[in-house]
Amino acid sequence: MKVWKTIGLIAGTILVVVLLRGCVAIPYLIPSSGMENSLYRGERILVNKWSYGLRLPFMAWLGYHRWGDKPVRKDDIIVFNNPANLKEPVADRREVFINRCIGTPGDTLLIDSLFSVVSSEQDAPDQKFLYAYPRNREKQLDSLLPLLNIKPGPILGQDSVRNIRSFSRYEAYLLEQSLNICPWIEPLDQTDSARALKPLIVPGKGKVLRVYPWNRTLLCNTLVMHEHRQAEVRNDTLFVDGKPTQHCYFTKDYYWVVSNNPVNLSDSRLFGFVPKDHIIGKASLIWFSKRDDSGPFSGYRWERIGQQIH
Repeated sequence: MKVWKTIGLIAGTILVVVLLRGCVAIPYLIPSSGMENSLYRGERILVNKWSYGLRLPFMAWLGYHRWGDKPVRKDDIIVFNNPANLKEPVADRREVFINRCIGTPGDTLLIDSLFSVVSSEQDAPDQKFLYAYPRNREKQLDSLLPLLNIKPGPILGQDSVRNIRSFSRYEAYLLEQSLNICPWIEPLDQTDSARALKPLIVPGKGKVLRVYPWNRTLLCNTLVMHEHRQAEVRNDTLFVDGKPTQHCYFTKDYYWVVSNNPVNLSDSRLFGFVPKDHIIGKASLIWFSKRDDSGPFSGYRWERIGQQIH
């Protein structure tokens, strides 16, 4: 009798865990520095699967269904399946990514030739940007960062006279204030890319978009991967179902997502739009935080444990 009670207890516990993971929330490990300073590599978070409605599991058998569908909001940090993994046909079996949403259906974003969003209206508080400074100021900068409580990052590039690092706008503000009259750190010159800014409209369900040279390939890939249409670009013209077209129709809502760190390319610059059926949920809570380079009894970020994610 005790054996059956033990088996029942174990089975019940497993069932509760499966239901919680499948229908309430899932844990997620931050794998890289792409979302600093919002989330640090190695932190463990909870993802709320009801934030945008519950995406039902077992998509291979049941298809895509979502209970209590809600829209994704700008600046939400979302967790989703890789939209570009064509080897795995079922979305919920693909690897999981995390990014910040800055473009919702119908939004118009200003992009450069590398599909980086340039419009400052979309900048999140913790999003990082590239800044340049004289190479002979390297030691001075290294000594200044700890005083301002700014986490030192690696040198991301350099030429004969300048080094390049990434900072958030607030971190750059602190540096400029500390340097007072003669600041020598400045945003990386984006004059060339600014001349080539183009509007990019995020597709929405039931919407028709105009095809332009700068969005032609992106729209073609979206039609093939997520709308399951036959599309290709031939002689600078988009063909859909064998016919040339200047307009595209979409049956899903899509989102444009970015990393906080501009050098991390695991965002929409790499895999394009994220369809709603790939979204798992919203990053909700930090439940564990510890520095990677610390020992077992040190490096815990106690002030971050239990924080809501914004």
